[in-house]
Amino acid sequence: MARLDYGSLCAFVAEPTRTRSAEAMSPKTVGLIVFEQMAAADLTGPAEAFSRAKPPIGDDRGLRCYQLLTLGVGATPCVTECGIIVKPRLDIRDAPRLDTIIVSGGSGIDYARLRKKIAKWLSRRAPATRRIAALGRGIYTLAATGLLDGRQVAVHWRFAKDVAVRFPNLRVNPNTLFIRDGPFYTCAGGTSAIDLSLSLIEEDYGRQIALNVARELVLHSKRSGEQGQYSEPLQFQVESSERFADMAAWILCSLNQDLSIEALAQRACMSPRNFARVFKHAFGTTPAEFVVTARINEAQRRLRVPRTSIESVGASVGFKSADAFSRAFERQVGCRPSTYRARLGITPQGDFLNRRSRNVEPLLAHA
Repeated sequence: MARLDYGSLCAFVAEPTRTRSAEAMSPKTVGLIVFEQMAAADLTGPAEAFSRAKPPIGDDRGLRCYQLLTLGVGATPCVTECGIIVKPRLDIRDAPRLDTIIVSGGSGIDYARLRKKIAKWLSRRAPATRRIAALGRGIYTLAATGLLDGRQVAVHWRFAKDVAVRFPNLRVNPNTLFIRDGPFYTCAGGTSAIDLSLSLIEEDYGRQIALNVARELVLHSKRSGEQGQYSEPLQFQVESSERFADMAAWILCSLNQDLSIEALAQRACMSPRNFARVFKHAFGTTPAEFVVTARINEAQRRLRVPRTSIESVGASVGFKSADAFSRAFERQVGCRPSTYRARLGITPQGDFLNRRSRNVEPLLAHA
């Protein structure tokens, strides 16, 4: 009977459920479609994210999770909207079997002939491709295939009405960053293309590798698809006076610090009384209400992370006790944090460890 040594036992307990073996980590081929007047961010953002994803085995820096191929409608170099020149590695007609296809956006997609060529190629490739993603205005190309009919799609707020009119069979969502519906993924474009890419990496190789990429790219946070395209901090900065211009960003980066009205007023170089009056006049809410809302919104995101305790989440966003956190959360959301997690089907830390222990016990019995 094979024995289970201490090192193997520790590895078993600590191993995330979605960790892949080295053998299963052969690079997945991602095809990035490029064309004249494409949005450079729709290419460079995902390309950087996918290229930095590496398996957590050994020290060999040559190991990568993805192989990237730029695919053009022809082999001639393309000039992006911002002037960067991109040379396709292959013509789309010569592309090998692909695991993932990324359809970029950009004003060049307005050319009907180009859009028709790419759409026709996508229709042929779709049955043999695991997933296809459309970024920003790339939705026009993918929607033209008919493959998205009846599906929900995330569309940049600027083009949502036009997409809904031109493709009435789509269920257009102009608010979220990205959406998955079956094997098709759509996102608003811009920086949300990086958020979608991180989600795809997590889907393939687990949360830790995706978070490692986010850290490499120095992202403030790994955003989930349901987050709004027009964030509250950005709205706050757009509407704020010069004195308050960076206040929202600082609050969101300092949720576990002293955010009392006195501390905020000192940062704005105002008296607490004057600060409270000017703040409420400008934004229709008190500083305290804004801080609590910011803390609870961030807590909701952190509660979606498996194996974090409610107490640690509350402390991380600035609540001094679990009870104070639970009461504030219930006032804002309508239920306690534990109920919120249960509705989402998220496993608390204790339950996860208990399940892992139950899995380990039979192995120990045979050790």
